[in-house]
Amino acid sequence: MTPAAPLAGTEDQPHARMSLATALSTGPSHAYLFHGPAGVGKRTAARAFAAELLAEGDPDPQDARRRTLAGTHPDLTWVRPTGAHVMRTEDVDEPVIAAASRTPFESSRRVFVLERVDTMNDEVANRLLKTLEEPASFVHLLLLTDALDQVITTVVSRCQPVRFERLPARRIQAELEGEGVPPERAAACSKLALGNATRARYLASEEGQALRADAARIVSAALAGGGRDGRDPEAWRGLLDRADERKAAAEAAVEEDRRARLLSEPKGRDRAALEKSFDDSVRRDGRRARTEILDLGLTLAALGFRDLVCLAEGAEEAALDPDRAGTQARAAPSRDPRRLLAAAERCEDTRLSLQLNVTEDLALEALGIRLAKLVGAE
Repeated sequence: MTPAAPLAGTEDQPHARMSLATALSTGPSHAYLFHGPAGVGKRTAARAFAAELLAEGDPDPQDARRRTLAGTHPDLTWVRPTGAHVMRTEDVDEPVIAAASRTPFESSRRVFVLERVDTMNDEVANRLLKTLEEPASFVHLLLLTDALDQVITTVVSRCQPVRFERLPARRIQAELEGEGVPPERAAACSKLALGNATRARYLASEEGQALRADAARIVSAALAGGGRDGRDPEAWRGLLDRADERKAAAEAAVEEDRRARLLSEPKGRDRAALEKSFDDSVRRDGRRARTEILDLGLTLAALGFRDLVCLAEGAEEAALDPDRAGTQARAAPSRDPRRLLAAAERCEDTRLSLQLNVTEDLALEALGIRLAKLVGAE
C-alpha cells in the first residue's frame, strides 16, 4: 500500500521518501531509525508512516489514519523521555517492552514511536534489545533522533536507517513569507535556524525576535568589555527572564492538563499515581522548557560571533544575519577573527555544559567574563 502523494514530512526528504514508500509497497521492517537534524520533519513523517501502517486492512482506513494523526489510535504508542536529558527504564518497560508482547487492540499491527533515543543509556538499551531483535510479527518500532552519533551502536545496528537532511534556507524562507513573515525577517530566521523549520518559525515570532535581541545584547556587551570587571549581568537578564517565562508557561500547561484529567478521576491508588505523574511532569517540562530557551539563546550568541568572523575576514556573503552583524562590527572595529571564533566556541561550550545541571546563572556570568576578556574593547 503506497500513498498517492509523498508522506507528510518527507516532501523535501528524498531518502526518507523513497525508504518509506518502498516499505509500504513491499512490506515494512520491524524497526526504523529516523535520524537527522531537529525540525526537518521526522516526527511528522513518523506519525504519517504510523497512520499508513495502522490503516492497512482496517475496514475504515481513513478513520484509522485520522485517529493515528490525532494520537488517539489505541495501537499507537508514542514515548518521550521523562528525564530532562535521559530516557529512563520506566519509559520503555511497560509502555514498549511489555505492551509489545500483547496483541493489537483493533489493527493488525502495533506501532511504537520512541523520541530522542540518543538519550538512552546502556541499561535502557539493553532492556529494549530483545524487543528490537525478536519482536512479535505485528510490532513496528520507529525510533527518532537528532544525534545519530550518540545513539548506542547496538540499537542502531538493529534498525533500518531513514535519513533526514537539513532543509534548504530558501525553502524555509518561502514558507515563512507564505505565512506572512516580512521578507527581511524571514531571510534572517531561515538562515539562523540552520535547516530547522520549527526553529525558524519560533525565531520569526515576536518571542523569537525578542530572543534574537537578547543574544545580540550578549554579543554587544562582550564587544564593549562587559563592564569594568568583565561582569555585565544585565546583558544576560533578558535571556534568563525569557527562560523563566517559558518554564512557567510549560508548568502552567501541565497544571491545566492535571485539572482536566483529575476532574473525572476517583480517589484511590490510581489517582495518587496520576497525581505523582503530573508532579514529575511539572518539574520535567518546566526544566526542559527553560533549558531549551537558554540553549537557543547561546546558539544565537555563538552564531553572532561567527558572523563577526565572516565580516572580519571579508566574507559577508557567508554571514547568516549580516545586517545585525554589520551594525556590531561598525561599533567594534578591528577585532581579531581568532578571538571572535574563540568567543563562539566558548558560547557553545557553555551551551553543552547546561546539560550537566550546572548553576545556569553562574555559568552565564562566567561566560560573560571570558567573552569580555576575549573580544572586549581595550
